[in-house]
Amino acid sequence: MGKPLKRSTIYFDPELHRALRLRAAHANRSLSEIVNDAVRELLAEDQEDLAAFDERVAEPELSYQDLLDDLKAHGKI
Repeated sequence: MGKPLKRSTIYFDPELHRALRLRAAHANRSLSEIVNDAVRELLAEDQEDLAAFDERVAEPELSYQDLLDDLKAHGKI
């Protein structure tokens, strides 16, 4: 048996709640399963974003002004 589940109260916008209930019923899943999967996906995306930042940490920074100057110098603006 897995870890015990934690209970939490979440307040949904009524239309979102209705859509989630319909989605859960259509997929023959619980609302909790749908929400847990969505949160896992969001956290995985955050982890990917943080990894991308770590990969780019050594890249030189370019100020907005320098970017505009470079675009103008190359006839892009």
